[in-house]
Amino acid sequence: MRLRIVALSLLFLAPTTRADDWPQWLGRDRDGTWKETGILDKFPAGGPKVRWEAKVGQGYSGPAVANGSVYLTDRILDAGAATPKNAFDQSTAVAGAERVLCFDEETGSQKWVHSYPTSYRISYSAGPRCTPSVDGDRLYTLGAMGDLFCLNAADGKVVWSKNFIKDFGAKVPLWGFSSHPLVDGDKLICIVGGSEGRLVMALDKKTGAEKWRALSFESGDFGYDQPVIYTFGGKRQLIVWHPKAVIALDPETGKKLWDVPFEVKFALNAPTPRQVGTDELFLTTFYNGSLLLKVSADSASIVWKSKAKGEKPNQTTDLSAIMPTPIIKDGYVYGVCSYGELRCLKVATGERIWMSMKATRGPLTPERVSEQETPSEANPWQERWSNAFLTEFGDRTILFNEQGVLIIAKLTPQGYEEIDRAQILKPTNKLAGRPVVWTNPAFADKSVFARNDEKLIRVDLAK
Repeated sequence: MRLRIVALSLLFLAPTTRADDWPQWLGRDRDGTWKETGILDKFPAGGPKVRWEAKVGQGYSGPAVANGSVYLTDRILDAGAATPKNAFDQSTAVAGAERVLCFDEETGSQKWVHSYPTSYRISYSAGPRCTPSVDGDRLYTLGAMGDLFCLNAADGKVVWSKNFIKDFGAKVPLWGFSSHPLVDGDKLICIVGGSEGRLVMALDKKTGAEKWRALSFESGDFGYDQPVIYTFGGKRQLIVWHPKAVIALDPETGKKLWDVPFEVKFALNAPTPRQVGTDELFLTTFYNGSLLLKVSADSASIVWKSKAKGEKPNQTTDLSAIMPTPIIKDGYVYGVCSYGELRCLKVATGERIWMSMKATRGPLTPERVSEQETPSEANPWQERWSNAFLTEFGDRTILFNEQGVLIIAKLTPQGYEEIDRAQILKPTNKLAGRPVVWTNPAFADKSVFARNDEKLIRVDLAK
């Protein structure tokens, strides 16, 4: 009898997601690492098999995969409405609806959809930004205009909801609300940008009730950073990065532990901060380059700070990333810089070891550009903002670039070694001045799940 009780106790203490799920932004541990085995070394002739595809609408959000389902958010326009041709046009409200979609992981068939009306008045208005977060039987989503939902993961019914503008006095950022909510224990931690000390809020994940609030940001965009919790000096620390400073909060109370000033031009702080070893924190931003901090339980200090003068290749010194989160291993940083340069840096000093343009280029790159070893700045083909999203996988890295190309490569201090590549999606978003697909994929059950503005696909990567 005693053994049965122990067994049942272990069952109820088991994680709510399988080891090979991808239930939130950057995966199960929010670290951009895929931990499965039995994955192919190279693609088969003709490319990897597409197991299924499902029709979806516009969006920059990536999929989440958990408990046999795939969750995604998108946007559809009202009849007669159109996405502005000028990506920065905010003069006209664009009517439409955001949707939360649930698909069967094995077949791709749609299980349910939750739709709600929302008008966009933001730059790059092609859909929501945030990857859904799955926590057991609950699903949390955040739309570009601040609509936060807690849904029943099984049927999409609303458990509770909030709107950051109406409920918390937030102002819409230029590029919309983009900070992926973080589940931590009984809390849902959100970068809200609200008034009255509500830049960061912890809500009761079951009811939506406020548990604590912290920090203020009085003027301008409050940024696009992703909240993440790391342990430094034996203390769990919620890292919050807004356009004026990097800050650590106690995730249980919201109390400030330390802060370090770091000015970020145009609030472009999208790449997630990465922990280095046990006591360092690395950050990178488009205009201002990189920053390495030494962190203890209650303080942080600058190890080195970028001397970048701007975002152009000849103005950067280390890594100036606009969207993709870099990966860090064995004392080196690997990330995509401002004009599509995949760079390797020595973490300790910020010294650039090598650079390659191969990872962000593909079949749409003009031949004259492909032959260049440096970024193209000649119209009509500019490589400004060129991207590839990086996922660490054992001794290899899987990259999904903006042309819809999936790449298997080895990244070492000796250089970029490409093993194989395959086109798995068509780039459909043209707001950047060239067709792109700017979404993070998900990796689960020996597959990659990726989307553009037309479809979501599951591609088999099993040996």
